[in-house]
Amino acid sequence: MKRKIIKIDESKCNGCGLCAAACHEGAIGMENGKAKLLREDYCDGLGDCLPACPVGAISFEEREAPAYDEAAVLAAKRAKNAQGGALPCGCPGTQSRRIVRDPLPASPRHAESELSQWPVQIKLVPVNAPWLDGADLLVAADCTAYAYGNFHGRFIRNRIALIGCPKLDEGDYADKLTDILRSNDIRSLTIVRMEVPCCGGIENAAKRALQASGKFIPWQVYTVTTDGRILQD
Repeated sequence: MKRKIIKIDESKCNGCGLCAAACHEGAIGMENGKAKLLREDYCDGLGDCLPACPVGAISFEEREAPAYDEAAVLAAKRAKNAQGGALPCGCPGTQSRRIVRDPLPASPRHAESELSQWPVQIKLVPVNAPWLDGADLLVAADCTAYAYGNFHGRFIRNRIALIGCPKLDEGDYADKLTDILRSNDIRSLTIVRMEVPCCGGIENAAKRALQASGKFIPWQVYTVTTDGRILQD
């Protein structure tokens, strides 16, 4: 049947996950840092997701699509609730949990900061800041520094650190990062993100910036779990 259904422009999507959170039917999910319409028969065509998108990546279109299956949506919700309840806004990054650790002996001294520049927020960093030239660049989701205990020693040491949150910050980082990569002699790029789907936005922005810069720069991605481990280790 021909009906009204949403359309997601992946080129605009910043991976924040807000549309997936707003979709009460569960039609939208996150794949590879991008929002996708996973189930056309779950989309009711009412567009609760449209105002949630901060970058205007979602619109309506009229095309051939399966009819909205309310019974299937309700059954999926019941199954999800039976497995532990629905998440408060549809994103695993918002699921509340307690992390219990064994107590560690008191350290005789405080760990020293490895930060070598300011500012650190991606949107505030001057494109031509002198400390960017010849830098090993770190682009990290801000939660990673709280989740991973040795963040300064492992990632900030000997790097220029740029941080951001693709879920809470407005807009996309790709253009700013592209300008930084083009305007400076960046030696390497390290991307650190959380395991939650919405954090794929910062990884995606950094990769697009690297491609748009036209430069060949060694790069690597690390993913931190919500309990403070690095998945690659």
